[in-house]
Amino acid sequence: MLEFFGRFHPVFVHLPIGILMLACICILLSLKTRFAHIKPAIPIMLLLGALSAVVSCITGYFLANGGDYDGKLVSNHQWMGISVAILSVVFWVIYKKVKSNSLLGAISLILLILISITGHLGGSLTHGSDYLTAPLKAGDTKGVAAIPAIPNVQEAFVYQNAIQPLLKSRCYSCHGSEKQKGKLRLDQEEHILKGGENGHTIVSGKADESELIKRILLPLNDEDHMAPKEKPQLSPNEIALLKWWINNGADFKKKFKDLPQTDEIKPILASLQKGENTIGQTKNSDIPADEVQAADDEVLKKLTAAGITIVPVAQNTNYLSANFVNAQSMGKNILDLIRSIAKQLLWLKLENKNVNDQTLTAIKDCKHLTRLNLNNTQITDAGLGPLKDLDQLQSLSLVGTQITVKGIAQLKKLKNLKFLYLYQTKVNKTDLMAIKKLLPKTSLDTGNYKVPTLAQDTTVVKAP
Repeated sequence: MLEFFGRFHPVFVHLPIGILMLACICILLSLKTRFAHIKPAIPIMLLLGALSAVVSCITGYFLANGGDYDGKLVSNHQWMGISVAILSVVFWVIYKKVKSNSLLGAISLILLILISITGHLGGSLTHGSDYLTAPLKAGDTKGVAAIPAIPNVQEAFVYQNAIQPLLKSRCYSCHGSEKQKGKLRLDQEEHILKGGENGHTIVSGKADESELIKRILLPLNDEDHMAPKEKPQLSPNEIALLKWWINNGADFKKKFKDLPQTDEIKPILASLQKGENTIGQTKNSDIPADEVQAADDEVLKKLTAAGITIVPVAQNTNYLSANFVNAQSMGKNILDLIRSIAKQLLWLKLENKNVNDQTLTAIKDCKHLTRLNLNNTQITDAGLGPLKDLDQLQSLSLVGTQITVKGIAQLKKLKNLKFLYLYQTKVNKTDLMAIKKLLPKTSLDTGNYKVPTLAQDTTVVKAP
C-alpha cells in the first residue's frame, strides 16, 4: 500500500513547485510599494505550498523505496526536496515576524533555487540524467541509428560495440543506474543476467523465450511493451540483432567473427560497418505485406498454458511465431487451437516427439506459413501431403525424421521453398539429384559437416 501511495508523487509534486514559486515571486514584488496590496495573500500561498511540499516528500519517499530507483541522483533529489519542504514550513512560520525586506528577498531567492534544482533532479530521474543537454550535444537525432558505425565489424565485440550502445540508447532511461522499472537494470552484465521482478530477462540461446524480446514484440499499445510508446522504438533490424546475440548464447566477450552469421544477419552487420542510417528500414521477405487481424487472446492464453511459446514475429504485426518444443501434449484440443490461429501463424516450430502425421492436418490451412520446423518428430512420408498447398513456405526442416524422397516428391508444387534441411533422414546421396530436379530453386542442406583443423587453431595438449 505504501508503494501504491508513492505512485501519487507525480500528482502532488507539481503543487509545491507552482504555489511556492508564485509565493516567492509575490514576495519579491511586494517589496515594492506599488505591489504591497498582495501581501495578505502570501501567507496562504506559503501554507499551501508547505503542506503540498511535505505530502510530496512523503509520497516521494514511498516511491523511492519501491525498488524502481537507485543511486546518488535519487538521494540528491530526496534531500533537496526535504530541504524545500523544511524551508517552506519555516518561511510560513516566520514570514509575518520578519521585518527586513532584504531577508525576505534572500529567503525567497534561496527557495526558488532549491525548487529549481529539485525539479531538475526529478526530471533527470524520469527522463535520464542528460535529458536537458542531450539536444545541445547531439543536434537533430531524428532517424539516427542507436548503434554508432563500426568500421571493422568482424573484429568488434558484439556486446561492447553493438548491444550495449543499443541498450543505452533505448533502455537506460528506465532500466539504468538511476532508475529501474520492474527492478530491472540493463546497464551492466551482472544485472542483465540477474533480470528483474519477473525473473530472467534473457534466456541464453532462446531469444523467443526471453522476457526482453517478448516485451519488445508486444503491440505498441500494450502497457508492458518496451520501450514505452512515447519513446523511440527499436527498429526491426535492431530487434533482429538482439535476437541473434541471445540465440548465440548472449556472450559478453565474443567478437562478431566468433558467432555464426546467418543470411538474415549479414545485411545488418554490413549496415553497421558502413554507418548507414538504414538499420531498421529493411523488412523480412517472409513477412507478408498484407496485415491480418489479431488472434483471439483466449486462444493464445490456452496455448501458453499448454507450454507453447507464442510471440509476434516482429514489432507491430499480428503475425505469430509458435514454438511447440515444450508442449505438454499434442491432442485434439491443441490441434483445434492451432486451426484457430491459422491465419496468423507465420513461423512454426513443431520440434516435439508427440508430433505425428495427424498433427500436420491441423496446419494445412496455415496459408501464410513461411517457416516450418519438424525436426525429430514422428512424421512419415504420408504426413507431408497436407503441406503441398502451403505455397508461401520458404523454409522446411525435416532433420531426424523418417522422411524419404517419396514424401518430398509431394512438395514439388512449393515454388517459394528456398531451404530444405534433410540431415539424419532416410534421404541418401543418390536421392539428392532427384530432389534437385523436383525443387530446382531449393537449397538442400544434408548437414554432417566436417570442419578442417587449421595450423593456427588452438589445441589442447594432455600429458600421456
